[in-house]
Amino acid sequence: MTGPTTSLADSIELRTIPVQRRSADRMNALLDAAAVLIDEEGIDGVTTTAVAYRSRSSVGVLYRYFPNIDSLLKALAQRNMQRYLEMVAEGSDRTPDIPWSSWDNTLDSYVHMFRHEPGFRGLRFGDIISDRFLDPEVSNNSVIARAFAEQVGETHSIPVTKDMLFHLEVGVTMGSAIIHRAFMNDPKGDKRFIEHAREYLGQYLRTYVPISTP
Repeated sequence: MTGPTTSLADSIELRTIPVQRRSADRMNALLDAAAVLIDEEGIDGVTTTAVAYRSRSSVGVLYRYFPNIDSLLKALAQRNMQRYLEMVAEGSDRTPDIPWSSWDNTLDSYVHMFRHEPGFRGLRFGDIISDRFLDPEVSNNSVIARAFAEQVGETHSIPVTKDMLFHLEVGVTMGSAIIHRAFMNDPKGDKRFIEHAREYLGQYLRTYVPISTP
């Protein structure tokens, strides 16, 4: 199930859009530093001074790319989204082209982000800070649902409808809440919550977003 992923520069306000490899590496170093700080001290620990020090850079360099900490966190949230969608697409390419055969991979990729992506548990896609962190016009879950809908539509050559978007957003909302609970007290994730999410959401998607095979 391949589909478009949102570019970092498309949705995040940057002072300087990194075109050269060196600039892109420097920006990623700033994001990496912020992610580590979130794991260690929480979002409140992400300050300009702390990020500059952890990335072995300077506050001046940080401001060259990000006008403030909020824009840096938005960039990190967007990078989280981009990495997740890429993981979902890569895994889906390895599954049979039948309805919802890639659901396990979609859920497992989300769980993988919680377990292994620095800073993800404390920021996710920015919904911990604001329900409209990625886009001021729609909810974060709407952004994710739209990305999934585009992937489903492209894979199975079907139109993206309002009903599809609605039910995918319901699924995303339920899934994110359950998986968040799974990792609330367990850094590896409570398997009971994870497997219930797999079962219940899988049933919901197959019931409310039916996809006919050719």
